[in-house]
Amino acid sequence: MSEDAPATHSGFVALIGAPNAGKSTLVNQLVGAKVSIVTHKVQTTRAIVRGIATHNNAQIVFIDTPGIFKPRRRLDKAMVTTAWGGAKDADMVMVLIDAERGIKGDADAMLTNLEGVRQPKILILNKLDRVKPESLLALAATCNERVKFERTFMVSALTGAGCQAILDHLAEALPAGPWYYPEDQISDLPMRQLAAEITREKLYLRLHQELPYSSHVETEKWEEKPDGSVRIEQVIYVERDSQKKIVLGHKGETIRSIGQSSRKDIGDILEQKVHLFLFVKVRENWGDDPERYREMGLEFPH
Repeated sequence: MSEDAPATHSGFVALIGAPNAGKSTLVNQLVGAKVSIVTHKVQTTRAIVRGIATHNNAQIVFIDTPGIFKPRRRLDKAMVTTAWGGAKDADMVMVLIDAERGIKGDADAMLTNLEGVRQPKILILNKLDRVKPESLLALAATCNERVKFERTFMVSALTGAGCQAILDHLAEALPAGPWYYPEDQISDLPMRQLAAEITREKLYLRLHQELPYSSHVETEKWEEKPDGSVRIEQVIYVERDSQKKIVLGHKGETIRSIGQSSRKDIGDILEQKVHLFLFVKVRENWGDDPERYREMGLEFPH
């Protein structure tokens, strides 16, 4: 790098919020690519997913944590512990509030718990297009009374409105330092895991009413073919036979449709032709298996 080149900046920014506040949508918008799965079902981001945005001369590594909520089961507990751990390990914390829902329930508890987070915090009010300006300003004032935020941004994660201002601010606010990743990299998730996340997203989009979120997808085989295409085999694990029937659908119709849309998205990210083969297996009580938690990057709660 020449001596007169501008100094590079880099750092980790954790994004925390209540379930379904729009965290994954915002990360995908800021990174400009799909790195985090987005579904109607709450709690689809299980482990921390890092999306990488290069803006001006800064590299911003986003940590999209699981939604923060009142844990009921072992998997819930692991996810909440991971979310707060992600916030405390970052250089900065972005706190996302769904402006339509305001401060109640999980969002209220989250603001209270932020007292224990020492990093600089910025507030992001999402869904600005669905709320009157005066309500947005009142909500911003209330949040800033409760927590010391350095800046407040109002955005629509869905349309991207207001997102550029967040990138401008982070690029300046992060410390000077070398970049952590190559310039063209969008995530530090291994491609096998990212491909499994995409299939899990398609599974939920298709079956979100019928399938509990304790299903899990693993990429078992990944073979680069001589013609430049890739053959991927994935297993969808469910906890009961009745769930397996739902995933397969009548004459295999459901799993075929899930496979088609997953193959398209994986192919778009890899920029190569994908041959995707999906299998469904029953693995009872996988939610109590420590090995599964390690695979998802979660700590097994005892």
